[in-house]
Amino acid sequence: MANPLRAEVVRLYKNLLYLGREYPKGGDYFRDRLRAAFAKNKSVQDPEQIRAMIERGEYVARELEALYYLRKYRAMKKRYYEE
Repeated sequence: MANPLRAEVVRLYKNLLYLGREYPKGGDYFRDRLRAAFAKNKSVQDPEQIRAMIERGEYVARELEALYYLRKYRAMKKRYYEE
């Protein structure tokens, strides 16, 4: 793997690991799935494929952030507004 891409992959892994701590099914579940996904693709050498996988990982990170914001919004709405 090329050195700059390696740094991006490590950054993405750390970011997803951080975001996975509050995953609804639990941090351990998320960490195991994340580790398996990265281990499955560790032998990929093509830079274009690696970039595509990085893009997909960044998409997953954005979706996780949206999930957490939605959960916070729903909790606040339930606290302050009666339905």
